[in-house]
Amino acid sequence: MPRAKKNIYDNVSPRIVKVIPLGGLEQIGMNMTVFEYGQSLIVVDAGLAFPGGNMPGVDFVLPDITYLKENQDRIKGFFFTHGHEDHIGAVPYVLKEVNAPMYGTKLTMALIESKLEEREMKDIAEIHVVQFGDVIDAGDFTVEFIRINHSIPDACALALRSPAGTILHTGDFKVDFSPIVGESADLQRLAEIGKEGVLALLSDSTNALRPAYTPSEQLVRGTFDSIFSSNKESRILVATFASNLNRVQLVIDSAAKFGRKVAIEGRSMVNAIEIARQLGYIRFPDNVLVDIETVNNYPDSEMCILMTGSQGEAMAALSRVANGQHRKISITPNDTVVFSSTPIPGNEKAVSDLINEIAKRGAAVQNKATHVSGHACEEELKLIYALTNPMYAVPVHGEFRHRQANAKIAEIMSVPKDHVILINSGDILELSKESAAVTGEVPHGGVMVDGLGIGDVGNIVLRDRQNLAEEGIIIVAMSVSRSTGQLLAGPELISRGFVYVRESVDLMEGARKAAQEAAERCLGMKMTDWGRIKTEVREALGSYVWRTVERNPVIIPIIMEIS
Repeated sequence: MPRAKKNIYDNVSPRIVKVIPLGGLEQIGMNMTVFEYGQSLIVVDAGLAFPGGNMPGVDFVLPDITYLKENQDRIKGFFFTHGHEDHIGAVPYVLKEVNAPMYGTKLTMALIESKLEEREMKDIAEIHVVQFGDVIDAGDFTVEFIRINHSIPDACALALRSPAGTILHTGDFKVDFSPIVGESADLQRLAEIGKEGVLALLSDSTNALRPAYTPSEQLVRGTFDSIFSSNKESRILVATFASNLNRVQLVIDSAAKFGRKVAIEGRSMVNAIEIARQLGYIRFPDNVLVDIETVNNYPDSEMCILMTGSQGEAMAALSRVANGQHRKISITPNDTVVFSSTPIPGNEKAVSDLINEIAKRGAAVQNKATHVSGHACEEELKLIYALTNPMYAVPVHGEFRHRQANAKIAEIMSVPKDHVILINSGDILELSKESAAVTGEVPHGGVMVDGLGIGDVGNIVLRDRQNLAEEGIIIVAMSVSRSTGQLLAGPELISRGFVYVRESVDLMEGARKAAQEAAERCLGMKMTDWGRIKTEVREALGSYVWRTVERNPVIIPIIMEIS
């Protein structure tokens, strides 16, 4: 039986609230969760995910919002925990399909407004800026914004109240008693909500495998002071996440302290810093900020460049600089390049390759003690469980191993094992003070974006792209007489990514003959179904190639009818 505790809804008959994650589980990113009570539905966050190595050509991935489109008349609002891309990046795409009021703190909503302005969508959005402590009525829900710490200012936890009870969503968080920007987390308010009674805690799991506490951002201040002090004659380039505004402020402070100018490169970083500066979240001492066009007008000892690209992204500023493709900046042996982040899982190889490229150009690389996480470790998670004393624990935000570790922490903190619930994206979790159960599933998964195309790249297209990348392609072109059914020309073989043709004459001639024999055999049987002929040619050519070199290229036969 659930533990008895005082709750403001104790006098109400048992009610059920539904929790439906559309993303944010199974991976880091694409955070979006639906909460449903009666005819009211609210959505927390609308983030995107960046593609993995098995998604060639894909720009990013959005959550499937089919369920929202099917229930858009019931949506009372979107509520945002903070301004990182994995929590707000999908907003412009969601807004095209589902429009509802949006609520968030000042910086978060300014970043969302900037995205909408770029796409000329701001006029259709209903944007509400809230302050910490504000409580928003949303149908059968009320939503309270509670200050929390993260690597971006204005991050918050959300207390979602309904007649079924209070659900506390931590958002991405850490506990930092000396934050660079803003105030420390409002632990007192979390404790007060815990005393009122928390039906369920949805808690950030990203660092649940790490023991102890996440260090304060202040720890990195000393590292940067040391880097600037030890490299007085070098030009210093710092790569970090565009939205890690706490880190940006640290770099600015250290640069100013050691008499350096600061230039900013990378569109997303320029945009984020300008917004934060206008709102007072970033402070530039007088005469420190200079235009990127002027960096070569200053001696190396007086210049610091802040840029994107700490994850090895091919088109980010640092990668273009390291590869000699940047028109304003080139890596020199007198540079010190600082990586102020840790690689996101899956990016390790790209980051390693980038570091090697920088080293080849003679620059020094610093990546030790230059980053602290924005996510809570084991002891901070224990603190949140102790303060809130939830009836149910639902670990979110992370891969399965992260959420599993969070689940074990919940059990250590006296949440009964059968009240610790690991769910998957798309699950419908029904919660009440009497029970908790997964009762169904809604459409879910990733919708891939490639250029202007949304959702037109699926598993079949990805498989073809992977095959093209791994095995190459052979195009078989031939001409056939419409009247006689005879082969008039070809087959001609064109290959890309398969073999170097000039050094594989015998292989390509054998392949041509295999295709020709298959085509002539079909035509000799008076076959007029061009689709079937193409299949026979494809199979014959594929079989020959596999027997000869054990490769499986994409084969595309083309038949042209000649009158």
